[in-house]
Amino acid sequence: MYFTEEPDHVRLLRDTMHRFVERELPRERVREWDRVGEAPREVFEKLAETGVCGLTIDEAYGGVGKDLVSAIAVIEELARRGGAAAGPYIHCAFYGGLNIGENGSPTQKRELLPKLAQGKILVAYGLSEPDVGGDLASVQTKARMSKDGTSVSISGTKRWCTGARIADYIICLVNSDPDSQKYHNLSLILVPTSSEGIQVRDIEHSGLRYTRSTDVIFDEVNVPVENVLGGPSGWNQGWSMLAKDALDVEKLEIAAYALGNFSAAVDDAWLYAQERRQFGKPICAHQAVRHTLSEVKTNLQAARHMLYHAAWLANEQKPCSAEASMAKLFIGDIGLQSVLKCQQIMGAYGCSADFDMERYVREATLIPIVGGSSNMQKNNIAARLGLPSA
Repeated sequence: MYFTEEPDHVRLLRDTMHRFVERELPRERVREWDRVGEAPREVFEKLAETGVCGLTIDEAYGGVGKDLVSAIAVIEELARRGGAAAGPYIHCAFYGGLNIGENGSPTQKRELLPKLAQGKILVAYGLSEPDVGGDLASVQTKARMSKDGTSVSISGTKRWCTGARIADYIICLVNSDPDSQKYHNLSLILVPTSSEGIQVRDIEHSGLRYTRSTDVIFDEVNVPVENVLGGPSGWNQGWSMLAKDALDVEKLEIAAYALGNFSAAVDDAWLYAQERRQFGKPICAHQAVRHTLSEVKTNLQAARHMLYHAAWLANEQKPCSAEASMAKLFIGDIGLQSVLKCQQIMGAYGCSADFDMERYVREATLIPIVGGSSNMQKNNIAARLGLPSA
């Protein structure tokens, strides 16, 4: 079972990330970046200099060795100041490093993993579509191989493709065989964002505003067959790659982001309740506020244990699908409820754009929706634990 006392190397990593956050992510600048929906690339470049992008990549390719627990801790600490650094880190270390390290061809690993370990490239997911959300295996974006087998042409539209404007590649889930059965007709393709035939359209959204979420339209975009994830042998193997580990780890990375947001909200409410005075004493002296703060602190502790137990299982390559879904479900739902209670403690100030609490609430409202909704997690938990459906 996962530790009750954090290992020294994770604790020291947290200290490093805490100093980075205080130095490079000052609150006022983060609020401004959030308002315009952008995060300076130079901030991520400074983060990459600490070496944390290599936490999901083997040493043979320039990483420091796969350490999911540490990588999850990095997300949590960075997310305390929103997505300005946490978002690009996920796009590099998780969408890029983990996926290519797990499923890439020898050539893809050799060419891309060293760059990912150094934070030189970012990767976006192209999974959902206008009419496809949770049922990813029903994607309609098509990929057809050329007659000579040297290239692939992609046509279709991906929706909610977060980070397409900052990414160097999009991992695109496509229908690659119209005559095969569902789940056996899918491929994942590494599409350079510089490819001809790509159009990107922004979608306005309330949270996770470190970059734009977008529609990405592929109009006969041609890439070499070597860009199929896993190489040519990965053709029609996309679902097994996606379902194997990628979706479980995506739940963990989103849960880690949610936990960082949750933790920051609790800390701000805790401090505010000691500084704000009403009726002749700090509001933390009033029983209603004390009880609320005690409750959200308890929820936070439970959320942290759930996340890091699931992360430990994933890192040890033990089955963790149910535990990852539990962590994502619990932190998403309880986190939202708790952040709203923190906002209520701050009253009107918790609704002001001059305070971070307003952003915490916007971020928290998205977590039960993105990366697999709470209802989807409940379905997954029931299925993984063997609950009959008929």
